[in-house]
Formats: sequence, structure tokens, C-alpha cells
Amino acid sequence: MTPRRLSPFRWRVAFDRFGHWARMLRRDVLTLWLAARHPATPRRAKLLAVAIAAYGLSPIDLIPDFIPVLGYIDDLVLLPVGIWLTVRLIPVALLRTLRAEAEALVARPTGRGMAVLILLIWAFGALAMAWWYQDVASRPI
Repeated sequence: MTPRRLSPFRWRVAFDRFGHWARMLRRDVLTLWLAARHPATPRRAKLLAVAIAAYGLSPIDLIPDFIPVLGYIDDLVLLPVGIWLTVRLIPVALLRTLRAEAEALVARPTGRGMAVLILLIWAFGALAMAWWYQDVASRPI
């Protein structure tokens, strides 16, 4: 029996769904960041938002990432569930305003000037290292 293959259209639909989910996750993470700083956010939601952010950024996990497959399951399950739970603790009216702010921040155009500046700094550093190496390598021992 041959395995059933998805048509290219179905793959496109699956990728579109995943992209939509990733954008909503990004918006909700930004919403939690805004909610943790907003004075009207309930204390429980603030504490949970800080805990979720700390867990997401912490190098220490419940299941270490070097364990194949299982290492990333806690990140793929616990973080979205924690974000969902925290969003549920925020009052609806406040959540709407915070999501609108988050959408505005996500939709804001990004500047490329800083990226160009960083690339120029790296290029200058690489040239300086090459010049220094050539100078050091040409000295007699």
C-alpha cells in the first residue's frame, strides 16, 4: 500500500494555517508583554505572564532540549498553553485594547538602516582582523 500524498494545494493550506497560528502567537506574546506593564492587568495575569516569559527565555527546561523529540515538546506545548491561560485571565476590554496595540506594533515597518550598520561593522571588523593577521604573519619569528 502506497502512502497517501497531500496535493500541493493541501500543503499550501497547511502552511497558511501554520503561518496564521505563528502570527497570532507572536501577537499574543506581544500582548502579554504589554499586559505585564499595564496597571489595569490583574495581578495573577501579570505574575503568570512573567513566569511564562521567564520559562520561555530560561535555559533550564523541564525536559532538556538535547533529548530527541521530547526536549522540544515542553516548549511546543507548555508555552502556548501558558500564553492561552494568561490571555484568558485578562479582562476582555483590556485584552482588546492591548491586542490592538500589539497589532500596531507588529504592523510597524522595520528599519533596514540598523541592519546595514551592523553588517558594515562586521565587515570592518573582518577587514581589520585580516589586516592584523597579515601584519602578524609577516613578522619574522
